[in-house]
Amino acid sequence: MPSCCPAESTKPAFIGIFGAIVGGFAVSAVFFLLSFSSITAPALPFPVVVTTTTNLSALSTTAQPETMYNRPIWKPPARGSRMPSPRAFRLTRDMVRARARDGVIVVTFGNYAFMDFILTWVRHLTGLGVDNLLVGAMDTKLLRQLYLTGVPVFDMGSRMVTEDVGWGSPTFHKMGREKVLLINELLPFGYELLMCDTDMVWLKNPLPYLARYPSADLLTSSDQVIPTVTDDSLENWREVTGAYNIGIFHWRPTEPAKRLAKDWKDLVISDDKIWDQNAFNDLVHKVFGQPVQGEDELVYSYDGKLKLGVLPASIFCSGHTYFVQGMHQQLRLEPYAVHTTFQYAGTEGKRHRLREAMHFFDQPSYYDSPGGFLSFRPNIPKRMLLDGAHTIESHFALVNYQVSSAISIFHQFYGCTSIVKSCVFTI
Repeated sequence: MPSCCPAESTKPAFIGIFGAIVGGFAVSAVFFLLSFSSITAPALPFPVVVTTTTNLSALSTTAQPETMYNRPIWKPPARGSRMPSPRAFRLTRDMVRARARDGVIVVTFGNYAFMDFILTWVRHLTGLGVDNLLVGAMDTKLLRQLYLTGVPVFDMGSRMVTEDVGWGSPTFHKMGREKVLLINELLPFGYELLMCDTDMVWLKNPLPYLARYPSADLLTSSDQVIPTVTDDSLENWREVTGAYNIGIFHWRPTEPAKRLAKDWKDLVISDDKIWDQNAFNDLVHKVFGQPVQGEDELVYSYDGKLKLGVLPASIFCSGHTYFVQGMHQQLRLEPYAVHTTFQYAGTEGKRHRLREAMHFFDQPSYYDSPGGFLSFRPNIPKRMLLDGAHTIESHFALVNYQVSSAISIFHQFYGCTSIVKSCVFTI
């Protein structure tokens, strides 16, 4: 998920007020600069991989001198070099131009509490050869660490706390509003924007897929848990009942998209109790239901002019369709992304889910337990999964089959089933 009475006064009074303001700016600047006192690069939490693709990094370094904007990802600044001034981290058109490729920029944002998620997000993209990315830092601690790690970063100016704020908290909603403000800041630069939450990872380069729908103003993910298509086409928007999820969505810098972004910003700023995702869904459904002629997968929405498409939940997965259903496996499709929604235990639950799927990047020692690990591959008969009606009885038959299998494996390794022999569930 991330990420705004005229009165006369005497000359001495004016000078005093002016002096206080200037003094305040000076103190803030000193505090900001002191946070960058050391320039020693920290150790990376996983092996360094400097991308060598022929896209952004290679082209930019041959066309112009290397700068902090076009430096290859994972290449830290030279040891002993000075930290750039705070002004250098401001989000500008030139910064986006230096990193964009084929008119597209991929962006996420967060605070220091999500640094391991952000590094995982970046590592997945660079592993796929995608380096046209930027990360927005909501606090100076994250800004500093990402810069020293060699990740292209900009300052969002949020001055956010560095701790995990927790889903649904007031600070969580503030982060959501920051996302809306960021989209409004980026779209006028004229680049396509793939905006992502930090609690998701890319498993396949999504840019060729998004390019299949060049006339779409907006392509959004959703919380749909029932597939409306069985191939890799966009969802059938007529049958989508889940909310549109703003953790993964692709914006084109068209006038309808810019108008939607502005109205969205005005709406969330007007009331800090409005959840950004609910506001987005309300706006896009103001006008909805007219298919785009010749492109039936797209629908006119919002003001009747914005062309919207819904990314298939089977391959742009939620936590439910990926971890619980394994929908991509059932449909024999290659997933592009997984967003850790529908998860228990907050941020720790999200981290665990990604680790469980081997999608999270940790120190090698995390996976090198001295006692090793016990693992097994379940073998469930297809008839139990697919045949007959899905009832409570068939559900518990499946549960008990898996429990019995686990007891058998436990017995093979430990020679005792007394602890678990009664673990059979009934209705």
